[in-house]
Amino acid sequence: NQGPITDPAQLLQGKVAGLQVYNRGGDPNGSSVIRLRGISTVGANTEPLVVVDGIIGASLDNVDPNDIESISVLKDGSASAIYGSRGSAGVILVTTRSGSDNGGQVQFSYNGQIGASTAFNSVPVMDAAQFVETGGTDLGSVTDWTDEVTRTGISNVQSLAASGGSGNTSFRISGNYRDVDGILENSGFEQFNTRLNFSTKTLNDKVTIDFNSSYTNRNADFGFNEALRYAVLYNPTAPIFGADAPFPFASEQYGGFFETLGLFDSFNPVSIINQNRNEGRRNEFTYGARVGLQVTQNFELAGRIAQLTTTQNNREYYPTTSLFRGNAASPTRKGLAKFYDDNSRFRLFDGYGTYINSFGSTDLRFTAGYSYQQTNFESNFLEIGDFPDDSQDFSNLIEASQDLQNAGFINVNSDTSPDEKIIAFFGRANLTFDNAIFVNASVRREGSTKLGADNRWGIFPAFGVGVDLNNYLGLGGVNQLKVRAGYGVTGALPGLNGLSQPIRQVVNGSDGSVGTELIRAANPDLKWEEKAELNFGIEFAMDRFTATLDLYNRDVSDFILERTVDAAIFGVDKRFENAGQLNTQGAELTLGYDVIRSEKLSWNTGVVLSTYKTTLDEYVIPEEVRGNLGAPGQNGTNMILIREGEEIGQIWAPVFAGVAENGAPEFQDVNGDGQVIAGADQALNPDADFVVAGNGIPDLEFGWTNQVTVGDWSINAFFRGAVGHSLV
Repeated sequence: NQGPITDPAQLLQGKVAGLQVYNRGGDPNGSSVIRLRGISTVGANTEPLVVVDGIIGASLDNVDPNDIESISVLKDGSASAIYGSRGSAGVILVTTRSGSDNGGQVQFSYNGQIGASTAFNSVPVMDAAQFVETGGTDLGSVTDWTDEVTRTGISNVQSLAASGGSGNTSFRISGNYRDVDGILENSGFEQFNTRLNFSTKTLNDKVTIDFNSSYTNRNADFGFNEALRYAVLYNPTAPIFGADAPFPFASEQYGGFFETLGLFDSFNPVSIINQNRNEGRRNEFTYGARVGLQVTQNFELAGRIAQLTTTQNNREYYPTTSLFRGNAASPTRKGLAKFYDDNSRFRLFDGYGTYINSFGSTDLRFTAGYSYQQTNFESNFLEIGDFPDDSQDFSNLIEASQDLQNAGFINVNSDTSPDEKIIAFFGRANLTFDNAIFVNASVRREGSTKLGADNRWGIFPAFGVGVDLNNYLGLGGVNQLKVRAGYGVTGALPGLNGLSQPIRQVVNGSDGSVGTELIRAANPDLKWEEKAELNFGIEFAMDRFTATLDLYNRDVSDFILERTVDAAIFGVDKRFENAGQLNTQGAELTLGYDVIRSEKLSWNTGVVLSTYKTTLDEYVIPEEVRGNLGAPGQNGTNMILIREGEEIGQIWAPVFAGVAENGAPEFQDVNGDGQVIAGADQALNPDADFVVAGNGIPDLEFGWTNQVTVGDWSINAFFRGAVGHSLV
């Protein structure tokens, strides 16, 4: 995709059948949600593994879109299985741009881009006249709150790169600057990224050295999404500033803004945006080096080391005049400051050997090796308030806080992870016969410290075969007719660390003592979530037309969930266990066609379509409801039905029938038994009047790409969508 791309994941939106990329709410500081073939796990990591220039687990956030040469997506279970547990949800392979032999000359390239983003639609709400006509309190103003807290977001991108090489040595170095405004006022980021790729050969071309490194610095204004929420809820006749109120209002106490005091959960959206701060800084540094030794003409030994270090610092500040979280209406403890920092480090070492040879019309490639990965994480948090006034920014002067004297409201905590390790031994082979029959097989034995002490190791095999039938059928006008099938088994790891270990919490005694108590039991038998996937595909190409169809069946078993257990056995009633099985069946179709293909004018169009259905085959309990709506007023309302033998994502609800004379909602007698049972706490009652009101998973997701070239000009038009699903 082309355009004002701020997140590398957006390059793939609608481009790959079965790959869903969503930036919920359009927040430029929020990483896109990426799913490959829908629900690939329950309690494990749900996002595809990212591999950048061969570095497993690299950060997509640390790659500027202008530095990307190509992206490949591994969907088939037999292909992603070679990456083990971290590839269980699919794999995204990113190759960045490199230099080339340019006779010792250095080439410079520049790319500049300006883009605009705006909200074309918003939640429909009453205007001031409609609100008053319906009986709302008239405060004398006409305010479009959504318009007041949003804007047209401008993106500015500047990139400069230098590349070159001579003989066996090449390099490329780049610098990228991005200044991106969010649609929400006072949100966006400013980012600088630099990347170096270097490659050389020495010792008579027997030794190959590849080195790459990148550094990213991002300063972000996160804004407040709550301002959008209250823009939908706030009185459209309320003024923005207290001076415009129709009655005397002590606006100085609230920073000059109007506030509707006495209402539950009601805050001036413009005040939230302008008085408070929510900002952060992130630094990421990555380096990787690969050294290959050509031992013989057919055999190479190689080793790779890499490290990714990420540091984040976030700060929130609410002055004493802010009603929203600043407690401006309270006679005590006004103002609030929050500080959070975390540091993570990922280290990788791979060592492997590769044997390549040909035997007549047969080509063989075999690789075997060892992989070591380790991740560490630590964080610190401080929350403090009760500042004397609004004379200055007390987040830079927290010693003025009265909390330090009273010590009653300070919130401090810290976290650190144990060494999170993955160790693997692997082997894989690729065979090609007649340049038309392709066979691949792999096996990986992998162990992880995230699992229970008795179940840390697993063996994961995969096999695939493909045949270009047209090589033997010789169909006229057909360029390719390939069929393929693959089967792979992987073991997904839990997203969090320490789920197999006992967890204790701090307890303050009535006598002033401090101790701990067990709140979650250990599970030394906690094992992998296992994913077994069968894939069948057909690829067809004929002159201007190309098509690819994929059908797959996936079983996810032993998924990881926190369960209620017998406290008499385990000491407490909570622990993580393997429980249940899911089945997903899906289809993906990719179509491409050159509508116009001439020297001066061309038009290429392409469509990707995907659909899938996930069913709960086995579960530890026959049924339950999840998806709590929460406050205000819906704390006991769960909307998603989980039931053995039925589809995942079902929205479960009574059917609205109207409003009674007393203003209470009425519901239909769905089962016709003469009584209406529609309370949220009765959702699983066999006699309840509930129905499947919709499903949160789309029936069909699609992308439609068009590229028109006229001489030196090109126009790109791209559409994507999801249909057949419901929102609560």
